[in-house]
Amino acid sequence: MRVRFLSKFATICKGLGQQSTTKVTNLEPLTKRSIQLLKTLYEKGKSTNTYTLRVKQDELSSQIGVSRQALNVHLRKLKNRGYIRTGRGFIDVTEKGLSALGVSTTPAFILLKVSPIKRIQVYEQIHELAVSRAFRIAGEVDALLIVERENLDEILKKLYSIDGIEDTRSYVTIEVIK
Repeated sequence: MRVRFLSKFATICKGLGQQSTTKVTNLEPLTKRSIQLLKTLYEKGKSTNTYTLRVKQDELSSQIGVSRQALNVHLRKLKNRGYIRTGRGFIDVTEKGLSALGVSTTPAFILLKVSPIKRIQVYEQIHELAVSRAFRIAGEVDALLIVERENLDEILKKLYSIDGIEDTRSYVTIEVIK
């Protein structure tokens, strides 16, 4: 039964546009509603070491289509299992919660050198890529992209096809220090 659920869970994660990881097999099973709630918190949250969402519970319950009481039950279960942290006016999706969604907690970084006369066009095309974050920076390189490690090769292939990118350097994180 557990194996069948984990297989279904991995399929759901893939359907959410996220890649599942082998870590999913070590996590407690989640209901479809809990997955939907984690996904909403992740998408609407702000990236730090976790994803933070500042929203009223009645607003969140209406967004996912449940009563506030049902939302509280789901939030309590997710909190007790370590998938989220809650406090007055915020909900954090933890690294364990991100892993349950198939989101890497150890990203890859891509540094880009861009042709000065093609910057606007390059930045517009980068905006369309499936990257976690993209920054225009000053220094020896022009842009920094943060991507899921699992998507690094795919993103690099797309970057190679963009006219105006002169050089790329990729770095893969090994572990989170702090």
